Amino acid sequence: MTDPSNNSTREAIALAYSQTDAAPRVVAKGKGLIAEKIIAKAREHGVYVHESPELVALLTQVNIDEHIPPQLYMAIAELLAWLYRIEHGGASGPPPT
Repeated sequence: MTDPSNNSTREAIALAYSQTDAAPRVVAKGKGLIAEKIIAKAREHGVYVHESPELVALLTQVNIDEHIPPQLYMAIAELLAWLYRIEHGGASGPPPT
C-alpha cells in the first residue's frame, strides 16, 4: 500500500499472508527513499501496489512482523479478493479504498 499524496514523504507498507498466518502481517514499511525502495521491489516482483492514504495511515500503526488488527480484516479482505479477481481475469471496477 502506498500513500501517493506527496512523493517527498511518500509512505509504503508491505503485507504478507500465508495459510499458516492468522491474518496478514506487516513485513516492511517506510517513508521517502525507503518507501520508494519497497515500491520498486514490489513492482520488480510483479506485486500489485495499491495506493490508499487512509489504509497506509492505519497500517503505519502496526509494527513490523505483527499481524494486522481485527479492525482492518474487512478492508484487507476486500482488497485481497479484488486482487484475486484481477489475477484470474474477473475483476471489474476500481479497487476498494
